[in-house]
Amino acid sequence: MELRHLRYFVAVARHLSFTAAAESLGVAQPPLSQQIRDLEAEVGTALFERTTRRVSLTRAGVDFHAQALDILERSGEAMERARAIGAGVAGIVNVGLTGSMLAGPLGRAIRDFAMIYPDVDLRIHEMSPDRQISMLKAGQTDVSFLRSPPPDVDLVSERAWCETVTLVLPRGHRLARRGAIDLAGLDREAFVFLRLSDSLFAKHLWQCCVNAGFVPNITHQVVEAASLTSLVAAGLGIAIIPEFVARLAHADVVYRPFTGQPIRADVYALWSREKSGPLIRSFLDIVRSTTIANIRNDV
Repeated sequence: MELRHLRYFVAVARHLSFTAAAESLGVAQPPLSQQIRDLEAEVGTALFERTTRRVSLTRAGVDFHAQALDILERSGEAMERARAIGAGVAGIVNVGLTGSMLAGPLGRAIRDFAMIYPDVDLRIHEMSPDRQISMLKAGQTDVSFLRSPPPDVDLVSERAWCETVTLVLPRGHRLARRGAIDLAGLDREAFVFLRLSDSLFAKHLWQCCVNAGFVPNITHQVVEAASLTSLVAAGLGIAIIPEFVARLAHADVVYRPFTGQPIRADVYALWSREKSGPLIRSFLDIVRSTTIANIRNDV
């Protein structure tokens, strides 16, 4: 059975006339009648009652007509969706990230993308940095956003936006009244840290401390940068967090910049070299434009 058979059947059911149906379809009447006979033979029962005066649907034909209309409608929707996906205006985009990424321009980019491409299902997957890489390489996500991404020949990496870090202190900390803080002067402090086992960015921050002359005394480790602020507020240590996360104000902590050369926390977009269709390119274009707008607004 082909869709052509269903279209012919629906036309005859609508007109209840083989001649009128053939005219509406732009085909000759004898081939149309043969196609209907072939369809009935395949179904295994008569769909029309035919007399010299009239054509009508059998009971089986009435039910088959409803099913045929549904199939034709769904096939039409499927073709339209396939065309839309091919044109990059419909489909699914899976984005891997840590929740702290949404504190920066990425949240606005996702909002803008949803407004421009309402037929695209953009799905956010929060996960640890190392998990993001494995999911991306397995094809289970399409784009990931990471700080300090690992070099990988299978992945394309592009800086999405620039960011530095800031120091988080409990409001009652001895350094809370100071302005900029020297990283080297924190050698005796207890730190809460991003988890070193699955974050190259956490290892980067750890190395910054080592370069400043001390190995940080880490009391607790977490996956999310936003969680560090809550630990600092509870008095469990101090923390180094990305600047956009610091914009999520907390009443029980203070944020202080570092002296000297800024510590980078730039965010990179990553995607597979083998999988960069029009939807992914459109999403990345919006991330780029949102980042540019964010820089202009901050200047």
